[in-house]
Amino acid sequence: MNTIKGYRRANGKMGIRNHLLIIPTVVCANHVANRIQQKVSDSVAIPHQHGCSQIGEDKDRTFTILAGMGKNPNVGAVLLVSLGCEVINAEELQEEIKKTGKPVEWIDIQDAGGTVKAIQTGIELATQLSHEIQKVPQVDVPLSELILGVKCGGSDATSGLCSNPALGKASDSLLAQGGTIVMGETTEIIGAEHIVAESAISEEVANKLYAYVDKFEKEVERIGADMRGGNPSPGNIEGGLSTIEEKSLGCISKAGTAPLKDVLSFAEEIPGNGYYFMDSPGNDIECVSGMAAAGVHMVCFTTGRGTPTGNPIIPVIKITGNEHTAVKMDDNIDIDTSAVMKGKETLEDAGNRILETVIRAAQGELVKAEILGHQEFSISRISISL
Repeated sequence: MNTIKGYRRANGKMGIRNHLLIIPTVVCANHVANRIQQKVSDSVAIPHQHGCSQIGEDKDRTFTILAGMGKNPNVGAVLLVSLGCEVINAEELQEEIKKTGKPVEWIDIQDAGGTVKAIQTGIELATQLSHEIQKVPQVDVPLSELILGVKCGGSDATSGLCSNPALGKASDSLLAQGGTIVMGETTEIIGAEHIVAESAISEEVANKLYAYVDKFEKEVERIGADMRGGNPSPGNIEGGLSTIEEKSLGCISKAGTAPLKDVLSFAEEIPGNGYYFMDSPGNDIECVSGMAAAGVHMVCFTTGRGTPTGNPIIPVIKITGNEHTAVKMDDNIDIDTSAVMKGKETLEDAGNRILETVIRAAQGELVKAEILGHQEFSISRISISL
């Protein structure tokens, strides 16, 4: 299948969902944003802890993530909810998201006259936006426009042996059709970064990858911390992973065998087709949030131990190679590849099943994280608060 159904945006980009997104610019606006979301069906909100008492890179990151979530092509329209005295400038955020051509409204709690009035005004605006985006038709779009994030979490020994390389086969198939793969988690290529770098299309790209790994390792050294026990995590170790190198060797197989086109900063917009690496935390929710802010349409998430993580605006497909996890967490797992471990299925066949699920999700079929309402969202911190 070379085409999927999508929503063509004003800037030419394609989305596979048509969300009305409610964005609080600051933690103080979370309640109002949540109340509006509860009253307007088919809307989603992204409450968070930030937006004020931030400086420098931290402030910039919060702005970048919020803007990126609003600009993601899975979002049809945006309602911003500000307090009025935070460091994140709501007007600048509105203008940045408006560059996509999608409708963006903004209410300010202080200007509205407080919580109750802001909620009332917000419900009216959100309802109007909801009606507006419902008019956007689904159209046939090339599969080559699909941007797929590949992520692992709650890994165990089956991850590197089965589900990750099976996902790598699906990645190769999508890339062969002109699609895009984005792999993240700088913390989880450590010890195997040289293998990823060997696939880079140039020495410049390889050096960018090494620079991000070096920056992370120096930061760990600066604070006098020891990664062991944090990565691999206690769950990883209990699941049979002994070292970060062992975990990393399994982790990098998710992206397949294509050449690495470029290395991007966290939440940086995906510039074109091909295979990219994005500098990001290993934390599941923060990494997926960064991918969504970068413009990824969906994420394939392998897990041996099992995790329910979802996202407000992109489908998150759960894949396991552990048959016990597949049974125990059946309400969370979309694809069970454990037959590969028993020799009853090849990695190629498992990869084909993964790609088929990706295509069905791109056509509008809900994945389990969406059905269950998992909408986890988080912005990673860099520096201090004031």
